[in-house]
Amino acid sequence: MASQTLTQMQQSSSAPALPGTWKLAAGRAITLEPREAGTVKVAHGQLWATYDGPHSGPLNELGDHVVGVGDQLRLRPGQRLVVEPLNGGLPAYFSWDPLPLRAAAPRLARLVQPLADLRLALALGAGAAGRLVAGLAGLAWDLVAGRGRETLADCAFNAEARACRAHGAMS
Repeated sequence: MASQTLTQMQQSSSAPALPGTWKLAAGRAITLEPREAGTVKVAHGQLWATYDGPHSGPLNELGDHVVGVGDQLRLRPGQRLVVEPLNGGLPAYFSWDPLPLRAAAPRLARLVQPLADLRLALALGAGAAGRLVAGLAGLAWDLVAGRGRETLADCAFNAEARACRAHGAMS
């Protein structure tokens, strides 16, 4: 059975016969793996939908579902769902509608930006700590090897002289 993603289906098929829907031809299957929460709603025909596992509970709560006209399935971000038409030679039409972020998780939405800021701060702090440790280790090595007799004024002069030479000035 042929499988394709929603974007491939959009690029390779003609316009759907029902406005606002995707046409899924007989014998085709697609995998939906949204980046945001949303719903799949059947507009015409029936879909056989399979959620990616693992599954738990009684047999009727496993990953396979038959979805008819007007029925809808909710998907969480990153959750995989494979859909294909159930009626042998007939296509099915469905829509994908993302849920507004506030409706999906109002309390969690307020945490997204602070968590991203904290992740960036931790990454920058870890890099700075690594460079500090490397600098201290180099300084300790220079002191042990006897090369650490320069004063801070000497270091500043040497750095300034190197910068001038790098730009073409003679010392």
